[in-house]
Amino acid sequence: MLTLASKLKRDEGVKTGRPPGGPSDSSHRVSIRDRLLIKEVAELEANLPSTCKASFPDENQLHHFQLAVSPDEGYYQSGTFHFEIDVPEAYNMVPPKVKCQTRIWHPNIAETGEICLSLLREHSIDGTGWAPTRTLKDVVWGLNSLFTDLLNFDDPLNIDAAEHHLRDKHRCRETELAAVPTAL
Repeated sequence: MLTLASKLKRDEGVKTGRPPGGPSDSSHRVSIRDRLLIKEVAELEANLPSTCKASFPDENQLHHFQLAVSPDEGYYQSGTFHFEIDVPEAYNMVPPKVKCQTRIWHPNIAETGEICLSLLREHSIDGTGWAPTRTLKDVVWGLNSLFTDLLNFDDPLNIDAAEHHLRDKHRCRETELAAVPTAL
């Protein structure tokens, strides 16, 4: 997946007439986001949870990718849930924008795809929100954990789903499985 890095080096060599790796031309600038993403995507691919699969529709645009999460335990065990991740130009000072593309009955995911995950919040009162030290790997592991240990019924985004679960755990499980997966 380091296609963008190779392309940047090659383009730099073509533009300056020098071989890649030589002194750079100051008129050719690569954004800080893209430089971070080259490193972070390599780290992500090396440390991707076994229940996740990342795909990049355009290998030269690492700032836009999809993630499929297929939990192997818990309420959502037999489903596959798709997320779209967009990394803004101001990354890593602001978190990536994430939207669930699979319609799901989940206390921390709205039916419209918004996600309640504290590390995706730019400002968080509990101190667990986004910080420049966080990476894409943290985002992917956080999304994966929404289906296991971060499943939160006490502070839900989808109040109806949380109340449904608390009222009748057995029937809620059947509803969740029946709703898995439907694309938005």
